[in-house]
Amino acid sequence: MDSMEVNKGIAAILVAGITFFLAGTIGANLVTEQRPEKTAIKIDVPDTSAPVAAPAPLPWIGALLAKADPSAGEADTKKLGCVACHTFNEGGKAGVGPNLYGVVGAPHGHMEGFNYSDALKKHPGPWTYDELNEWLHQPSAYAPGTRMAFVGIKNDQERADVIDYLHTLSTKPEDLPSATPPAGYGAPAAPPPGSAPAAAAAPAAQSIDSLLASADPAAGEADTKKLGCVACHTFNEGGKPGLGPNLYGVVGGPQAHEQGFNYTDGMKAKGSSGGKWTYDELSKWLTSPSTYSPGTRMIFPGIKDPKERADVIDYLHSLSHSPEPLPGKS
Repeated sequence: MDSMEVNKGIAAILVAGITFFLAGTIGANLVTEQRPEKTAIKIDVPDTSAPVAAPAPLPWIGALLAKADPSAGEADTKKLGCVACHTFNEGGKAGVGPNLYGVVGAPHGHMEGFNYSDALKKHPGPWTYDELNEWLHQPSAYAPGTRMAFVGIKNDQERADVIDYLHTLSTKPEDLPSATPPAGYGAPAAPPPGSAPAAAAAPAAQSIDSLLASADPAAGEADTKKLGCVACHTFNEGGKPGLGPNLYGVVGGPQAHEQGFNYTDGMKAKGSSGGKWTYDELSKWLTSPSTYSPGTRMIFPGIKDPKERADVIDYLHSLSHSPEPLPGKS
C-alpha cells in the first residue's frame, strides 16, 4: 500500500470525526431539553410514618400448659404431618427437619450437623416454652425466611398439647412454667409521643371469578409446596390419600369426593346433600377451613391472601382431563 492510500484513509477518518462533532453541536443548540412539570405516571407512595398496630400477644403458655395433654400433643404431631419431616425418638436421624428429642430448653440450632436456615440461626438462645409458643404459632413470623413451610398451629390449646409432648421427650424434662404470667406479660406497648392510632378502611373483597381472571396455576402449584399442602395431600391422578384426600379432579366434583376416605361428619353431610366443589365453595373453604366446616380435622388455618388463594384454585382446576370452565377467563 503506497503513502497516498494511507493519507486518504486518515483524511476520511478525520472528516468523519469532524462531521460527527459538528452535527452533535448543532443538534444540541437546536433541541432544548425541558423537564415536564408533572410526571407522566403518578405513583402513590404509602405513608410509612403512621404507626402500625402490633399483633395481639399470645395467651401465656404457662396457663395453657397447666391443662395440656401430652398424649393429645403426640397425636397432633401425626395429624398435622409433623412426623413427615421430623423424628422424635432419642438419637433419631434428621429428615427434612431436625430430630426433636430434647428440644425444650436446648439451643435453637440444637442438632449437630443439621443445616439450619440463617433465619433460625439468628435466634441463639434456648427453646423456652414461650419461644416455642411463638414459633409454633407462626414459624414465618417468628423467623422470617425460615425454610419451614408449616403455617403454624393457631389453636392455643392444641399448640400447648404439642409443646407439652415435646417437654416429655427428655431424660430430664424442663420444669413447666407457672400458670400465672409474669408481671406485665401481654401489656400493649405505649404508642410514641404525639402519635395517634390510624384506622384503615378494609378493602372491598374481590369475587373469586375476578381473581381467577388473572390467576397463575404455576404459582398455585408452587404455593401447595410452600404452604405444606403436599405433606397431607397427593395431586396426581390415582394418587393415594395421605392425611388428607387426593385432590386430582376435585374442582367440580362432589364434596367428600374420594371413595373410602374417612371424612369428618361435617364434610360428609355436605357431600351427601349434593354439595359440589365449585370455585366459590373452594374459595370459602381455603379461606378458613374451620369456619367453613366446624369440626374439621384439617388444622390448616387457610390462605388469607386472595391472589394466592386464586392461584391455588387455578392449579387445582388444571388437575383434570376435562377441566371445569373458568368463570373469569375466556
